Amino acid sequence: MEALKRKADIWFADEAGVRSDAHAGTTWAPRGRTPIVSTTGARFGVNLISAVSRRGDFRFMAVEGRVTGAVFIDFLKRLLVHAPRVVFLIVDGHPTHKAVMVRKYVETVSDKLRLFFFPPYSPELNPDELVWNDLKNNGIGRMPIGTKENLKRDILSHLRSLQKTPLRIQSFFLAPTTAYAA
Repeated sequence: MEALKRKADIWFADEAGVRSDAHAGTTWAPRGRTPIVSTTGARFGVNLISAVSRRGDFRFMAVEGRVTGAVFIDFLKRLLVHAPRVVFLIVDGHPTHKAVMVRKYVETVSDKLRLFFFPPYSPELNPDELVWNDLKNNGIGRMPIGTKENLKRDILSHLRSLQKTPLRIQSFFLAPTTAYAA
């Protein structure tokens, strides 16, 4: 009701890490031979933050290092750029989201941004989780990854393509556990 009253845009946000040694899917080999997937053996990753709206809007940011309160604030600032209305952002209970510096920042922009929290242990309620599922299973999960730069390039390419397909983002709100938000 408050969102309607304030004519707010509702967004759902989440963070994820993508690692070089986490692949999805299967492969093949000639009958009688064990399939072998060649990898570098190196372990590296990319951390990400994103937010989705039921209109099909999608924003994301790749992060070097950990997602901290300062990084989350940077993402919030980017989310507010050109925001035509108040943003109601729904996030999980990650300590970064509840950090003192984040709370203080949100207070300074309370006319533009409000944070709301999912119940504990309920990732299935967040439509943004389906972005990570799509990225890991349909985007990079079946690709050979040679270097951190290649991993980051492939991730950003997939996320940019998602950004250009609002219908795909809207479909994340049609899953049985996220349909409440549609």
